[in-house]
Amino acid sequence: METTTLDTNPLTQRSAPEKPTFREAFLFWLKLGFISFGGPAGQIAIMHQFIVEQKRWVSDSRFLHALNYCMLLPGPEAQQLATYLGWLMHGVRGGLVAGIFFVLPSVFILLGLSTVYVSFGAIPWVSALFYGLKPAVVAIVALALFKIAGKSLKTWLHYALATVSFLAIYFLKVPFPYLILGAIVLAVVLRKVLPTLFREKEATQQQDQDEQSYYLHAGSAVVGEEVTFGRSLVRLGITLVLWAVPLGLFYLLTSQFAFWGNLIGFFTKAALVTFGGAYAVLPYAAQVTVEKFHWLSRFEMIDGLALGETTPGPLIMVLTFVGFMAGYNHYGGSLAMGALGLFTTTFYTFLPCFFFILAGAPFIERTRGNSAIKSILGVVTAAVVGVILNLTVYFGTAVLFPAGVALASLDYFALAWIIISFLAMYRFKVGMIPWIGVSALAGLLHYLLLAA
Repeated sequence: METTTLDTNPLTQRSAPEKPTFREAFLFWLKLGFISFGGPAGQIAIMHQFIVEQKRWVSDSRFLHALNYCMLLPGPEAQQLATYLGWLMHGVRGGLVAGIFFVLPSVFILLGLSTVYVSFGAIPWVSALFYGLKPAVVAIVALALFKIAGKSLKTWLHYALATVSFLAIYFLKVPFPYLILGAIVLAVVLRKVLPTLFREKEATQQQDQDEQSYYLHAGSAVVGEEVTFGRSLVRLGITLVLWAVPLGLFYLLTSQFAFWGNLIGFFTKAALVTFGGAYAVLPYAAQVTVEKFHWLSRFEMIDGLALGETTPGPLIMVLTFVGFMAGYNHYGGSLAMGALGLFTTTFYTFLPCFFFILAGAPFIERTRGNSAIKSILGVVTAAVVGVILNLTVYFGTAVLFPAGVALASLDYFALAWIIISFLAMYRFKVGMIPWIGVSALAGLLHYLLLAA
């Protein structure tokens, strides 16, 4: 256990918190699974506000270092960030608990909603229940973007790269992996040609002093230093065994192995190529599952996207709805096979995420003291700020203009609730969790008043 340190700056002197207990962290990850709305930007915002700002378990530098790595990986970056942060604080069991409970509540929520969907048809009350929640999430994301940008954009180069990143991904539709790769290449070149560009402004010295008031900060001991390359290979072997066991059981216990083999193969591939988040993989997933495998109809895919948008958890959870519909339709309307398809899809979608973190994070942690790596990742962070801004604008546009960007389609309730939410949380310091509940009730009340 690391020693408690004090911030030496008399103006900001705060005692660093003790290491969070496993129970305390467990309860947070459990709660996060039920409130993680708003896609990756919203989920990262929630984690930042609680873990960095409220509890001070992890400093901004450690949070952003983890985020940079997760943004480079295929798969849902918010779920992987949760796994990384859980591992930082409590090792492998902490990472497993954080990653599993990030998605587990949404798995069962989607199972229930999918069952209702195929049994009773459309469920308009679901959208109504979360109608007030979406504007609040836009405000949460905007607040987090403001805070993250303020602490990670340290030079004019960082601001310029964040701007270029946003313009490239929003207007030019540059694929996310190319954007990050370009940022890395640019950083390497500029470090050699113009190293003075990476000189930080004086204001960041205050941020360095503040580091000491977190449990895990820039000066903390390296986490996972005992993990060797051999141990990571062992974790790869365990991952491969976990991948193969369900496949073998389907081969031995079912007469429909071709179906289950296609299901496992497709979702494994999807998990390994989902660079850029859910919005990058969903068009591919829709095309293959609807047009090639005929697991569900195009309209069912659209309904599944609506369910995924209105439930907690990463948007990639839409794939679990596809798995449910695949099993349900293939077995002639069997809810049990639908549930098995959903759980199988979830397992194979997220299994690689745990390997990437538990096997890779110990080596990424060792790069924190490397000035070259630090400056390169600083450039990646700037590009990530642009990406988060893109997600914020994308989500805000969808909430404010549900029928297309035009003044006539502006949702005035959503606009008003975004402003109210921003003021409530920023000006009046209303807690995020209570405000999420208030917003959900506001959306339900709005629906009941219109229906009256």
